[in-house]
Amino acid sequence: MSSASQLVAFVVASILFIQVPGPSLLFTIGRALTVGRRDALLSAVGNGIGVFGQIIALAVGLGALVAASTTAFAVLKLAGAAYVAYLGVQAIRHRGDARRALTTTAETATSTTPWRSVRTGVVVGVTNPKTLVFFAAFLPQFIDPTAPAPAQLLILGALFCAMAIVSDGCWVVAASRARDWFAQRPQRLDHLGAAGGAMMIGLGATLATTGSASH
Repeated sequence: MSSASQLVAFVVASILFIQVPGPSLLFTIGRALTVGRRDALLSAVGNGIGVFGQIIALAVGLGALVAASTTAFAVLKLAGAAYVAYLGVQAIRHRGDARRALTTTAETATSTTPWRSVRTGVVVGVTNPKTLVFFAAFLPQFIDPTAPAPAQLLILGALFCAMAIVSDGCWVVAASRARDWFAQRPQRLDHLGAAGGAMMIGLGATLATTGSASH
């Protein structure tokens, strides 16, 4: 299993990634504006469940790769670090997406059942190809290749999903309460995306140069 220092690094990196505006955040904000706080919270939970379904499938495939070849594992880590940096560039390029989602007026708000809200989130989470690629690049950076990989990937993935659900819940509350505050200075979300993207680029560079030093 990952060491304590690796686990701390994973938590810090995960918090950083979760806060950068992306598909899950835009989905959460959109639900908060269209169906209300309760259903948006349930959709956030469903999204986390759907994403974890991707992690289960990913753990099986990556576990076999790590067990088969240490060279393949090293290549995967370097490719993952490059992809992390790429995500940082994309976050900077598309930093206005969250602002546009937050300031969009919901003209077709409707009520829905709790189960339907959860199901909507599950479908979004399990069918998002970007998150599957992201986890394939991100999770291997924090596992011990000398130990069974699937269990490590599942534990780290579950931890990530739990943090993401909590974060998305906070964004639901923020979107429902602070819309006017963001509307006064919508550049606040732009700055959040740009700063997070810059940190992701730095993290990608760090992973590329030091990620394999402990193995």
